[in-house]
Amino acid sequence: MTQLKDARPGGLRRFAIDLSPLAVPAYRRMWLGNGIAMFGIQLTAVAVPVEMYALTGSSLWVGLIGIAAFLPLLVFGLWGGAVADTHDRRKVLLATSAVLWVATFALVVQAVLGVGSPLLLLALVAVQSIAFAVGSPTRNAILPRLVPGELVPAATTLNFTTYTAASVFGPLAAGLIFAGWGTDLGLPVAYAADAVLFTVAVWATVKLPAMPPERDPDAGPAATPRRAGLASIVDGLRYLATTPVLLLSFVIDLIAMVLAMPRALFPEIAEERFGGGAAVGWLYSAIAAGAMLGGLTSGWIGRLRRQGLVLVAAVVGWGLAVAAAGLAGQLWLMVLLLAVAGAADLVSAVLRQSLLLVYAPDRMRGRLMGVNTVVIAGGPRLGDLRAGAVAAGFGGGVAWVSGGLLSAVLAVLLAVAFPVLLRYRAGTSTGGHRA
Repeated sequence: MTQLKDARPGGLRRFAIDLSPLAVPAYRRMWLGNGIAMFGIQLTAVAVPVEMYALTGSSLWVGLIGIAAFLPLLVFGLWGGAVADTHDRRKVLLATSAVLWVATFALVVQAVLGVGSPLLLLALVAVQSIAFAVGSPTRNAILPRLVPGELVPAATTLNFTTYTAASVFGPLAAGLIFAGWGTDLGLPVAYAADAVLFTVAVWATVKLPAMPPERDPDAGPAATPRRAGLASIVDGLRYLATTPVLLLSFVIDLIAMVLAMPRALFPEIAEERFGGGAAVGWLYSAIAAGAMLGGLTSGWIGRLRRQGLVLVAAVVGWGLAVAAAGLAGQLWLMVLLLAVAGAADLVSAVLRQSLLLVYAPDRMRGRLMGVNTVVIAGGPRLGDLRAGAVAAGFGGGVAWVSGGLLSAVLAVLLAVAFPVLLRYRAGTSTGGHRA
């Protein structure tokens, strides 16, 4: 009996999230600042499509928000990765944070004044996307310079879990705001809260030490480009093209997000099936809720050996769970199935980003994180357009279910056709990394 009692806590700890990266002060400040700011960002992430649907009554217009965000990501995400490899990363974060704050303040102003312009909304989303595209590769690339190499998977999991927690409570808070104050008053409140909370992330960035580019002494004098130009971007893409494991991990994530992301349908489905109100907040928070719970029980992820196989399984699970959620006629069941999808997405996201951070040398990390930004942020936005366009022609239910099923099938076919990802095991790297 005594032995069983002692073994049980140890077994539970194997699944508990690893908090050891929080012992590093610089990482702890960034984790706290980004987590608080992300809560505010999620208020805006709900408020913009709610405002767009209120102005137009069309899911297609809501889907166009995805294009307004994706096109800047496609252009500036790659360039932003090159900037991260050629400039002091702290300065890059400060500059992009300033642009994000100004764009958010502009959303507050247009909501207060009741401008009511769908085109203005799309323009402000595009400005935010430019700043995010340039800053996000830098924000991710600094992680291995904040914590020792062995803590990178744990720190990555913490970041994703914090993001998903904000993505749970932010949309729920937005739903309460709109349920309590309606759209007219709720929009400026949501946008203003985002602007205030974002200042915490700026504080955390100010406290960072200088982070000039590093050079790899084994890679020659031209290893780190002097300018963030086309040549340096091409170098990063060439490196990615010659690394099949990384390339396939990006492609399979694009399949999942472009085909199976249902969020552009949330305002329509919430209104038609559940009468609107707080339902939209539950839908926007459901995927993140599952991811948060998955993160809190993620201690096992860092011990995985067959990471490629689990990555593929998680992507297939995401697609099937999304498809099942689209068939649900009760709000609680739809939320539950979306949460299952979110847990699968957390596993795939942690494995893919950890693989990238371990595999890529520091001199290439910013550019590859630029590609990563295009994939993880641009993919869902293309998914918004796909969902909105299919919904306009065939209805929201068809757009939702068909996308989930198709993504699961294509993920399996890709993995079978190119089994290098299935064979990938933890510990494989290119070497030359800095702890």
